[in-house]
Amino acid sequence: MGDKKLASVVIRTLNEQRYLEELLTSINNQRCSLVDVEVVIVDSGSTDRTLDIARSFGARITHIKKSEFTFGRSLNVGCEFANGNFLIFVSGHCIPASNEWLDELCKPFLDGVAQYSYGRQVGRDTTKYSEQCHFNKWFPEYSKIPQEGYFCNNANAAVTKDAWLKYRFCEKLTGLEDMHLAKQLVESGGQVAYVATAPVYHIHDETWRQVRTRYEREAYALKEIMPDVHFSFMDFVRYYISGVMSDCAAAIREKTFSKNFKDILFFRFNHYWGTYKGNHEVRKLSKQKKLNYFYPKDLEKGKYHEKESSCTATNEGQ
Repeated sequence: MGDKKLASVVIRTLNEQRYLEELLTSINNQRCSLVDVEVVIVDSGSTDRTLDIARSFGARITHIKKSEFTFGRSLNVGCEFANGNFLIFVSGHCIPASNEWLDELCKPFLDGVAQYSYGRQVGRDTTKYSEQCHFNKWFPEYSKIPQEGYFCNNANAAVTKDAWLKYRFCEKLTGLEDMHLAKQLVESGGQVAYVATAPVYHIHDETWRQVRTRYEREAYALKEIMPDVHFSFMDFVRYYISGVMSDCAAAIREKTFSKNFKDILFFRFNHYWGTYKGNHEVRKLSKQKKLNYFYPKDLEKGKYHEKESSCTATNEGQ
């Protein structure tokens, strides 16, 4: 290993065979001049070739039961299992778009300017037009090192092991565990960096129902992180019309309007209707029903056994 820090790439998997080989090949092809690398798989019950592919690339594998899965809990399991000084997160359906991706994500740590970083996301293959517009808005072509605020996204991100040990990911949230940790970090004087030079292709092969559920889950989690955020029915109407008009204008400029018009209507409807339901309606569900709604059920028992876990910052040694 020499004097270089170790970066552990933590990948959550559940039947990710479609893109996992391409992802692991891209990780193997990284030109790592700043860090050494290991790959950690956190699997929650894959029944396809996911684990065979992971083993063929020499990945270290740990497991979490479906009955215990939350996004934060699975990442905590992977971080505990990892050996690295830096913890890198990438979705099983994301592919690094640069051979310097890993070094670029870690550089803000080595330069001492941030403790959390996240990289650019761009669409590929089946990415819906409006989602590419969404990526363009939240993941621009220019870096912000460090940035203001605590927005980040664990589909393509990294955190120092020390920062994770201090805060850990909230295990009760239905999503946005990245922003929850980053908020605590920033409020304690830490920094988050957006690194445009660490891009990935983010490939979503989702039905419209899955799009809606994803935004419901994130809106519900955001309500927990930022309780003062309200998204009314009139907000849904206003943002839906605005989003459709903005995407249509972009499609007209690119001369792809007729090809993408239908998808723009459907994506923005499910985006903002899911946001409305997550912010407003899902609050009416019981804790158990939320888990059953947002997470895949255990195939054998068909129910969840929620572990009590704290969402507050913890300090190692206290």
